[in-house]
Order: sequence, then structure tokens, then C-alpha cells
Amino acid sequence: MPCERKPMRYGHSEGHTDVCFDDEGKCIVTCGSDGDVRIWESLDDDDPKSINVGEKVYSAALKNGKLVTAVSNNTVQIHTFPEGDPDGILTRFTTNANHVTFNSSGSRVAVGSSDFIVKIVEVVDSSQQKTLRGHDAPVLSVALDPSDEFLASSSCDGSVTVWSIESQTQVAQWKILQKSSDVSNAKSLCRLAWQPRSGKLLAIPVDLTIQLYDRNTWTHVSTLSDDLITQVVNVVVWSPCGKFLAAGTVGGNLLIWDVEAKLCIERQKHEKGFTVCGMAWHPSGGRIAYTDTEGCLGLLEGVSSSSPSSSSTIQSKATASKETNDYDDLFDEDDDRMLDEGMSDSRSPVKKPIMEDDDDDDDLMPATGRPRNRGSFLDDDDNSQDPGSVKLDGVPEEDGSSAILPAVVPAVSRPVYDGPKPTQPQRAFQPGSTPMHLMHRFMMWNSVGIVRGYNDDQDNAIDVEFHDTAIHHAMHLTNTLGHTMADLSQEAVLLACEGTDELASKIQCLHFSCWDTHKDWIVDLPKGEDVRALCLGQGWAAVATSALMVRLFSIGGVQKEIFSLPGAVVCLAGHGEQLLIVYHRGTGFDGDQALGVQLLQLGRRRRQVMHGEPLPLSRKSYLAWMGFTAEGTPCCIDSEGVVRILNRTLGNTWTPVCNTRESCKSKSDHYWVVGVHENPQQLRCIPCKGSRFPPTLPRPAVAVLPFNLPYCQTTTEKGQMEEEYWRSMLFHNHYGFLSSSGYEIDSEGQSQAEKEQQELLMKMFALSCKLEREFRCVELAEMMTHSVVTLAIRYASRSRRMALAQRLSELALEKANQLQEEEEEEEEEPAYQRHTSREYRGSNQMSSRQAQVENGCEEEEEDYPQEEQMDAEESTETRKPSLNPFKKGAKSPERPSPKPVSKEGRVNPFKVSGAGKSSSSPAGQPRTTNVLDSMTMSSRKPTPLGGTSKQGKAPILKPLAPKPKSKTQATLLQMSASKGSSKKLEDSQLEAEKVKPAPAATPPASMENIENRKPKTGFQLWLEENRKSILADNPDFEEMDVIKEGMGRFRTLTAEERLNWTERAKGDSDPKKRKREDEGQADEQMETDEGSAKKKKPLDTSAKLSAFAFNKE
Repeated sequence: MPCERKPMRYGHSEGHTDVCFDDEGKCIVTCGSDGDVRIWESLDDDDPKSINVGEKVYSAALKNGKLVTAVSNNTVQIHTFPEGDPDGILTRFTTNANHVTFNSSGSRVAVGSSDFIVKIVEVVDSSQQKTLRGHDAPVLSVALDPSDEFLASSSCDGSVTVWSIESQTQVAQWKILQKSSDVSNAKSLCRLAWQPRSGKLLAIPVDLTIQLYDRNTWTHVSTLSDDLITQVVNVVVWSPCGKFLAAGTVGGNLLIWDVEAKLCIERQKHEKGFTVCGMAWHPSGGRIAYTDTEGCLGLLEGVSSSSPSSSSTIQSKATASKETNDYDDLFDEDDDRMLDEGMSDSRSPVKKPIMEDDDDDDDLMPATGRPRNRGSFLDDDDNSQDPGSVKLDGVPEEDGSSAILPAVVPAVSRPVYDGPKPTQPQRAFQPGSTPMHLMHRFMMWNSVGIVRGYNDDQDNAIDVEFHDTAIHHAMHLTNTLGHTMADLSQEAVLLACEGTDELASKIQCLHFSCWDTHKDWIVDLPKGEDVRALCLGQGWAAVATSALMVRLFSIGGVQKEIFSLPGAVVCLAGHGEQLLIVYHRGTGFDGDQALGVQLLQLGRRRRQVMHGEPLPLSRKSYLAWMGFTAEGTPCCIDSEGVVRILNRTLGNTWTPVCNTRESCKSKSDHYWVVGVHENPQQLRCIPCKGSRFPPTLPRPAVAVLPFNLPYCQTTTEKGQMEEEYWRSMLFHNHYGFLSSSGYEIDSEGQSQAEKEQQELLMKMFALSCKLEREFRCVELAEMMTHSVVTLAIRYASRSRRMALAQRLSELALEKANQLQEEEEEEEEEPAYQRHTSREYRGSNQMSSRQAQVENGCEEEEEDYPQEEQMDAEESTETRKPSLNPFKKGAKSPERPSPKPVSKEGRVNPFKVSGAGKSSSSPAGQPRTTNVLDSMTMSSRKPTPLGGTSKQGKAPILKPLAPKPKSKTQATLLQMSASKGSSKKLEDSQLEAEKVKPAPAATPPASMENIENRKPKTGFQLWLEENRKSILADNPDFEEMDVIKEGMGRFRTLTAEERLNWTERAKGDSDPKKRKREDEGQADEQMETDEGSAKKKKPLDTSAKLSAFAFNKE
């Protein structure tokens, strides 16, 4: 095998280097202690592309366009190839990672580090990791076998270990290396190598030799050596065909063996004798690249005889080793084991070999007709101890071509399942903790404090730190029992460890809030039962075990209830009296987890709130965090970053409220959640650059993310307000739940939240009015409270939407009737269930407001506070059945009963406050005259506006008390209030307003009483007498035109004449009262005519609403 050694090229600064080829062999990739990765198109490339990935790079691997590097900041990073763009952090360790390597398909990466740990990480989802523990010193090298069934690792503890990847256990171990304290002190890097494709042999450099071990029996089958080797072998690498093995030594020797013949067929010497620390064989087998500890790159050309890419290579091999070819002619390849190995990793026995075979075709053997696939079906010499893949090169090409045809045979003999594949169930975890394999980790981070665990050579301890040192001072605990799980509350620290063969699983509680001297207790679980999850609540602790049980304890150590779970637990969470349990309710498929959730109340009334309902997660995700908000609402977060919160008012459904991925700058960035708050609305989390969890040092900073419900079209004004409203509704449900559970709540915060919600509804109502969506306006009004519905009616009237105002008035009356029926039920309902319905029922408290809308929408703004005052005073009066305003009753000492009102369909405009049992009633319900008898004149005196509007526990009703008067009077008051051009007119208006507070403070008996208590102004009196003359001059005038013309003429009068009219108007009020006192008389003087006019005109609803709208503009 003649080969040529090319001159060395300087590539990196002095120090450790590594080298590999890309998949097609077009580029050489090197890395070094200068932190750079260089991409060489050839050895003669004078300007290689350079990518800086860190301070130092210890190892690099390249597959499928993914460049993986082990960097000095204790991380394993991914970069795109050849662009060199960062693609995140694959995993991290507590110390340096020493070696990285891909599996044959490029789907997994194996990493060995100085913290004695080996990790196997999925490239697509770095959260899918397997951790192998067992070495007692830093790991030197790792290698994945071609079938992904085993992993081999060498360590400074002097051992080479073979692990089963699936079970994460050791299957073989050989103490054949020299021990050392660290990688820098090791005599050899001991780079291991599996034989390509079959993986039947494992090559291990041991001192001056290379030992080969058989994977079937894990026994030593052969040793390769040479007299030229004077120093230990550092690195070995197989040829792509699996026939030859190359090695580099500490002394700079480069050797190639024919493995079958055990002959050294090539010897080369480093031009300067430097240590060879990196080697890579070209995918076609034509050359070998190598690097040394001085940062130089070298190349061995002309090693083409190792490649079976053509018949000439086969012939050259025949001349090099005829015995081998003769042996191959006698026996077929021993590759039947490759099929079994392929099936062990892939659930489909056909797909996996073909997939890997495509890689082999492209990279190794482009002209042999799928030798890998052929090897999967040639069945011979199963018990041979000789390496089967060595014989691949001796098989004639025509045999390989014919072997493609019967490739379907195994698929026929073995049925293939093409349905959805089961998902690996996620393991139990503690929310707020980082992975257990880390030497320094967070065992718990929650709203109370932080529990850190340290497990290194110096210390095995637990530190407890409280956010509020007033709860307790920081604690340092010696972790002699090896606790791996923890939870922290304001009362105690709960710790637990899994059992071993000798020791049982233990639960330890440090009850620091205890008032006696014994502050801790320990409980041993039954043999064979391990703790899987734990949590603390208010006065209790819960532990879920491997026996599918949940054990409850008091905080002082008393064992309480035990109950079974339907599946393996995933996590527990506690808050106050609530216990949340998440478990596997079945097997998920296609990457989905099938989780169930139970929610229990552990207070005096013990009950199960959620009975194992499915927990919703994003597609192909798993549960990343589960717990409660600071206010006690269950919340969960999946691996896709979607935050969901329990909506108690919608049947305990889960509502997505945030997606942390939207705040991440890179795909590899994540947010690690430590707490959720509803008031203020905050998601407290730690940003993790290129990782899913933060390191313990330096102390990570907590960031705050806002919530944003995924409503449609939130860029529009409508969508934004809808999102704000429903987010406010969702995040304030806790007020009702806490109050029903006996907790004190912030009533001021609750009222402020309700005010914000009603403001948003009114804004949406106004927007819908502008868009002429009147049906939508009514839908929004159904969610409003009584006072906001009133404002909506006024807004609709001013917007000249009379049909909408009519609908809203009917809605108000309907809600009033509903309120009467539901009042008693509300007192018995839990408050948190009542909270949402309050938005629909709040406006029911507007008792007979339809009469006001139909007959009195022309009311002025200044009347409204006085009406509130009147209702407030009403709520303090005796709560007796209502008086029918249409029925003629007995005389009252204070005020006579009114005359019967005309029976033209007017509804009852009054109501009784909802503060008592007697609610507003329909028009036909009688009301005793004792209510009027109990009234005193002092109660009718004006009081400060709104001074008693908040009396009583129930919401105060604020109806728009109707003031039936002639259209002339109504419009006059409005116009005078808006214009106010004449001083005398203003005086007359003030006179009218001075009288208004008196009726507002007394529950009126009828509408006529209201009329009688409102004397006319001078202008009204003048207009009545001069109306005919105005109409005679202007017969086409409408009512509004008559009033305008009248006001113009009234202004032309002298001040003395206007004052005279005002005095006459005042003088008319007393005679009216005296005449009305005589109930038996139905005298037919001028007041009777006026009264009949007043009764008829308000029936014209459209006219009244029109007058109100036009004059309010």
C-alpha cells in the first residue's frame, strides 16, 4: 500500500486539535485550542474559512450539515455547516466536554466530559437526553456503534466500558488502561472506534498495541502491534470499508493494518515527531487527515486500496493480500447480525438499514450496489469469530447487484407496523428543578426561595435560600442521604431520595416553623417503593411513589391518607389546601404525551375538583412545568413554551395565556419558569441562551414576560380590546375563588378590575356603534353591569340609534326579572362560580328601567347622581312588598294617594333596591302604604350627590327614575341646560333643579307625584299661552321649531315681564297641590287638562328619544 505523506500545514495555535471530513469528503474540518474551527477545501487551501466557537475547542464532529463542538465553557454547541451560524447549545456540563461523536445516521451525539458523565443527546430535540453514570474519573473518549445499540467509553479511571443505550446500563467493562487524574495527565487520549456497518469489533488503543474486542461475547479476540511503535497509541480510526485500521501515536507514528491478516501494511512518521491527536479517514477511503498537538494539519495520500469503489481497488487488494481474497471467495459476508442490530434501534426493520445504507452509498461505496443492504440479507457464518465486514471487499460486484433483488424477503417474513408509533413516556420531575445528572443544580426554585444541590469531590450538600429572609435565614444542609428531590414552603423544606439495594427510599422534612425543639423528621418507604415526586402545602406534605400511590403526611410527620393513581406520576404541586397531581393516563403516540390531572382540596371539606381529566399540551411536546399561580390557580407549561391556566368559570378548562417562544430570539433559546402571578399579570422566568435550564453560577437573573391570549386579529382595535377584556376576566377569577375559600381579598383591587372590564365593554360597544353593528352591540350589552347598560342606552340614543336603544331597554327589564329569581341562588353559589355570571346579571338590577327608556330617555345628565342618591336611600327603607302605582290607595298623612293613571300601557317606572329580599317587581305587584307613611320630610331634603350610593352589601340599583312631562317641558329643560343664554332663563332652570332632589330622596308612589313636585318655569307657562299664536304664524312648525321660536320671542320680553312670568309659574304650584289633596274630586280645571296631556305625550317613544338625542348633541 504505497502512500504519500503531504507536507504539514499550520492550522491552529499550539495545543490539542481534532479533525474530521464532511459527509462528501469535499472539506477537511479542524479545531484547536485557539477556539476556531477551520474549513479547508484542500490541504493547499491558503485561506480556509474560520469560525470562532469559543475560547478553546476540545473536539469536533460533523454530520448532515450539523457541526458539533465541545467548547471550554462547559457546553456542546451546534453550528450550521458550511455557513457556521450558531444553532444553539446541545447540552452543557459542569466541566469541560472532552470528546463528541455522531452516530452513523447523524441523529444522535455522544459526549464524554470531565465530570465523569457520558451523555447521548438527540440532535433534533436536545431535551431528549440519556445520561450514563459509572466512571470514577474524567471520560477520555466515546464511540457509538453503527446500530445505535451500544456505546463505548474510556476513562481516566483506567477502564473501558460498554453501555446499553436503551437501558443505560453497563454490559461490559475492562480495566486495561493506565489510571490518571485528568485528561491533561493521561498518557493517551484512548480514542475508541467501532468497526463500520457491522460493529462486530471494537478497537481500543492499549499502550503500544491495539486490542480488538468482539461485540457478541465481549471478549478479546485479537491484538495489532508493530515494532515501529515505541510510544503509546493515542488514536485509532477504521477505514470506511471496515477492512483496515489506522492509528496515530504519541511519538508521531502513523500506521495502517489489514485487520483480517493482522499485518501492518503502511508505516509513516510525523515530519517533526509531534503527538498525533486527531485522525479521520476520507469517506471514499483514499486518504487520511491527521493533526498534532502543535496545531498542524497533515494528509496521507494514496490510501485508495482501502476503498472498494472500483474493481481496480479490489484487484489491488488481491495483490496486497491474496489470502484474504481467497477466504472471501469461500464464505459469504457475515452480516446477518446487522439486520438484528438495525431492528434493535429502529422499530421498522426495513427502514433503518435502508436509511443508513443511503449514507453508506453516498459516502463510502458509490459503485458497489448497496453493499450494506446486501449484507442485511446474506445469512451465513453467524457464529464466526472473525470480523464479517472485512469480507465485504471480497464479494464480487455482480453478487452485490443480484443481492438487491430479494431485498423484500425480510419484509414479507416479518410484518411491518406502519401506524402511529408510541411515544416514550416522560419521566417524573420536580417543577422548578434542573436535571439530576448535574453536579451543581437547582433542586427547587419557587416563590418562597431556592434550594441548590452540590455533588462534587469537595462537597455533597444542599443550600436553602429564602427570597424573604423574614421567613427564615439561609440554611446549609449536609446531604449524607443523597437527596435528589426537594420542595420549599413557608413552613418547611421537604427532601427525598431514591432507594438503593441496601437502603430504603427516604423522606426528610425540616419543619423550621415548628415551635418545639424537634424540627425534622424522616420516614422510610417500604422496600422496593421509591419516591418519584413530592410537594408541600399549607400544613401537609404529599409524596408520589413508584408503587403508583400518593402518600399524605401532616407537616409534623403524621401519616394521613393514602390513595392510588391510575398511572405513573409525572409531578406534584401544592398550594394552600390544593394538591395537583399529573400522571400518565395512557400511552401517547407520534410524540404526544397522554397525561391526566387530578386536583384535590385538602381542607375541612375534602373533595376532588378534577377527576383525571386529560391535560392539554402542544403537539409533540411534554410537560415542562406544573404548579400554581401566587393566587392559587393551577398553571402548566409545555416544552413548546405554551403557558396554560385553569379557567374555573368555564368548567375547569385550560386557557393558553402566553407563548414564551415568541419572546425568544433564537430557536435554541428558552425560558425557564420560576413563578406565575395573576395580579399583577406576570410570568417570572429565567432566559436561557441556547439551553432549556440555567446554570447555578453565576446567579441567573429573573425576567418578567407579559401575558397575551392568542385571540384573532389582535392588531386591530377590536381584537385588542377583546383580548384585554377576556384576559382581565380570566386573571381576576381568583378573587371569587379565594373569597369562597375563606381568604381575605383585596376588594379595592377587585372593584378596580371590574371597572376596567366595564370600560373595555363600553369601548367595544362604541366601536360597534360606529361600525353600525347593532346586533353586536346588544351582545356586548348582555355582558355589562346595570350602570354601564344605562350609559349604553344613552350612547345609542345620542347616536340616533333608536331601535338599538329600544332593544337595550328591553334587555334591561329582562335582566331585572332574572335578578329577582337568582338573588337567593347567588347567596348559596360559590363566589368564584358567581363571578363570571355577575357580568351577565349585573345589569338585571336595573329594575323597571324600560319605562324610563320608553318614556323618559330625554333625562338630563345631572339627574343621574340624584337618582343614585334616591336609590341608596330607598335601600335603607323598610323592605316590604311594593305598592302598585296604578292602584288608587288610601290617603297617607304625608302625601295623598295619586289619581289612577290612564290605562294606556305605561309600565311601572319604579323599583326597589336589591339590597333586601324585596326586589324590583312587575307592574301588578301591590305595595303597602306603610312605606309612604314611614317617610318624613327630612328624607326628601337634598344630600350631597352620591353620598349614600354605596350602602348595603348588595350592589346598589341605579335606575333612571322616569319624569313624565310634556314634550315641551322635557325639551325645554334640555335646551336651557345646553344653551343657558339668558340669565333669567338660567334662574328659572335653577328653580326647577332645586326642586328635583326632593323627589329623588323619596320612593315615589306614582308618576303624577313626580309631576306635581316639579313646578313649571316662567317660559313654559308663557309658551303654553302663546303656542297658538306661534302656530298661527308658522303652521308648518314642528314641536322643536315651536320651542325655538318661543325662546326667541321670550328673550325679546323685558326683564320685568320675564320675572313676572317666573313668579306666576311659582304661584301655580301650590294651588295644584291643594287641589290634588281632595282625592274624591275629579275637578276639571286647567291642571286636569295638563295632566291628561302629560299622560298621553310620553307614549310617543320615538318622539321622546328623538328629542333627547337632538338636544343632547
